[in-house]
Amino acid sequence: MARLIFGDRIGKEATLKVGSAAVIFDATQTRVLLTQRTDNGRWCLPGGGVEPGESAAEACAREVWEETGLQVEIGKLIGIYTNPHMITEYADGNRFQFMSFCFEAKISGGEAGLSDETTAYGYFSHEEMEKIDVMEHHRIRIADAFVGQAAAFVR
Repeated sequence: MARLIFGDRIGKEATLKVGSAAVIFDATQTRVLLTQRTDNGRWCLPGGGVEPGESAAEACAREVWEETGLQVEIGKLIGIYTNPHMITEYADGNRFQFMSFCFEAKISGGEAGLSDETTAYGYFSHEEMEKIDVMEHHRIRIADAFVGQAAAFVR
């Protein structure tokens, strides 16, 4: 199970890893696609680690495909996120401080479905997200996406 651990500069106790995530709005631009994780049951944006030999945008599109079955076109960069006071610890003992790129993406094909990493998916408004267990660091990215500014956030 993946869990978040918070502490003063706890990132020093982890390996730095690059990640990428997608904010996919519905047609009304009022709801965002979230997936429920298999490993901890929490809700999050589709995304994951960047693999050697791919760009952050390519990783984002690949992760969305793997987790949801949807093909996406990557749009603007919403922000770059890194928090030296938070790490993710996995069941195998690996600990990572992520530096994540968050992109806005639009669906271009495929069919929404589940994967071995997801148990559910759906579109949620701000109000609906308040009633479900959304990962804390993804809440910040989602809020930034709703701002809709042209310049990327650096957090």
